[in-house]
Amino acid sequence: MNEFNSTGFTRRHWLQSAAIAATMPASVWARTAAPVEINDEEEDDDKKYQTKIETHLIGDHTTFAGLEPIVLEGVGLVRGLAGTGGDPSPSHYRSLLMDDLKTQGFRNPNAILQSPTTALVIVRAYLSPTAKKGDRLDVEVRIPESANATSLVGGELMEVRLSDKAVVGGELKKGWEYAIARGPVLTAGLAAASTTEPALLRRGRVLSGAVVKKERELSLFLKNDFRSIRNAQRIAESIGKRFHHFDEHGIKKPLATAKTDQRLVLSVHPRYRDNFPRYLQVIRHMAFREEPIQLRVRMNRLQHDLQVPETAHSSALQLEAIGNEAIPVLKKGIVAPTLESRFHAAVALAYLGDASGLTALVESTQKERAFRVFALSAISTLEDAEAHLALRELMNDPNDETRYGAFRALWTLDRNDPFIRGERLGIRENDENYDNEYKLHVVRTSGPPLVHATLRTRPEIVIFGAEQEFLAPMYVSAGKNIMVTAQPGATTISLARFEVGKPDERKEVSMKVAEVIRAANELGATYPDILQLLADASKQKNLSVPIATDKLPAAGRVYYRPSTDANAGGKRAVKIGRDQSSPGSFPAIQDPDEAARQKEESAREAREEQADPSMANVPVEPMNSEPQEMEGNSPSKSSKKKSKGSKNNEKSKSSWSWFGGKK
Repeated sequence: MNEFNSTGFTRRHWLQSAAIAATMPASVWARTAAPVEINDEEEDDDKKYQTKIETHLIGDHTTFAGLEPIVLEGVGLVRGLAGTGGDPSPSHYRSLLMDDLKTQGFRNPNAILQSPTTALVIVRAYLSPTAKKGDRLDVEVRIPESANATSLVGGELMEVRLSDKAVVGGELKKGWEYAIARGPVLTAGLAAASTTEPALLRRGRVLSGAVVKKERELSLFLKNDFRSIRNAQRIAESIGKRFHHFDEHGIKKPLATAKTDQRLVLSVHPRYRDNFPRYLQVIRHMAFREEPIQLRVRMNRLQHDLQVPETAHSSALQLEAIGNEAIPVLKKGIVAPTLESRFHAAVALAYLGDASGLTALVESTQKERAFRVFALSAISTLEDAEAHLALRELMNDPNDETRYGAFRALWTLDRNDPFIRGERLGIRENDENYDNEYKLHVVRTSGPPLVHATLRTRPEIVIFGAEQEFLAPMYVSAGKNIMVTAQPGATTISLARFEVGKPDERKEVSMKVAEVIRAANELGATYPDILQLLADASKQKNLSVPIATDKLPAAGRVYYRPSTDANAGGKRAVKIGRDQSSPGSFPAIQDPDEAARQKEESAREAREEQADPSMANVPVEPMNSEPQEMEGNSPSKSSKKKSKGSKNNEKSKSSWSWFGGKK
């Protein structure tokens, strides 16, 4: 008798065999135990892709498109300069700006461009794949090399429309208008740097200066050998079962739609709105087709692989892709013997809405800098009181990056949390778009005092420790019109605003940093003015606490696995995440030059942190070998990628150059 074999036996085989068996006598049934042969092309397709021993994941047969940021550009005008502008030389940029000014209704554009209070600038922004209408983007501005203007200090960018560009027929063509930009310019050469690096004054940034007007689509493409309407619809159904939302009428809507036989359009699930790279990873690790029994077998295998550091990441993603049914398995991972396994299991649990791994996430944040950005991002998704308390406690950590990272995570989780709510400053009359708005947060922490300022993403000052004060004597400026002074031995600070054609204004407040910032704001100081005040005060030793800028954890850092029998030759270097793929709460630097400087600064900080005994698995010796990439091209098959190391003999620079000097 032929032995019965259920491997690859489809639902249609079962139903047809059952129907035939019902009509046969017992003597005939014994001879018909083997599957019925069905010559059907679609059934052959079912058999090919249906889960057997090795599960076919969606990522094995698809690829994503449009994941890179789009570069948006325009030509704009900065006004309000103190005689450092000038008439730009004849050029393509000048012609474009002239046309734009005429379109806006200016009668004499030539006179505007010739004024020493204005400067032509090239404007650039980067549009992420998941940017929504109303989102804000940082804007970079720079004076062209051929222009006569020398400085953008104190200037304000007038409204400019930003669009993508494409080369068509050998000519550069203007594309879609995606954003509108305007706002005060933060220059890179504050304080003493203006005398040693005047080129810094010719470029700057408008924090959150562009408002998105047009969205992009996130697309998933089937590979050519898998392309068909049927497969596209099946993938859309699989994604829709796992990820969906409800419209205003309460109707369930899937987050994936098959548009053609090769292309699907995705919407990002709200839980992943600040970490869309994670969302895409989870989709790639979803099973294409799988029966319940096959799912159980796979989950048993994943439970074992989750305990193994080398396979923990992929296993956690597959379990997260399965959904709530995998939570019991993931909970076993948060008690694994290795930090790496506990970290990956805890992150997956957080994105499933389960706070069981919160302790492991806090441990990962404090002990391993390579895990920090992903651990904090995961905590920021937990709508749980314990998550709020954990982030508040992390703000007492002595590490600046951990403290500010925890602040940013709590702001993402609940920006109205009274612990970090802060104050809205820079609100002016007739400013309907709040172009000058910035935030001041005074956080009552017990850790070391710190003043943190952002030079990217959103303008904000965070003061860790409410009692921080300036030191007398003090004589600094906040912009071109406000003077801040304190005589030797004084217990108060005087602020005065002088401007031609307007009456003088004066204020006197205590020495507290927060009160001085509030008073300067009432006198009309912009965010760049406040940064100049802090920069000058720090330079002149009027601050007894350090100033930090953009202390954000980042993706793409290297984790060194502890030595085991499997890698007895030493610790194995593994890159956690990809460069420039940090969650949205901790945005990566888009400018290539600044990104390189930030990477060097991060390497220097890693060498400083290695002396801390609480940091896990950070080697003292420099890494000579290139790290293995954590993720391969296929979720089912691990592949290795190499990343180039930075030059060891280059001097480290940081964003502190924006404040006119080194730390």
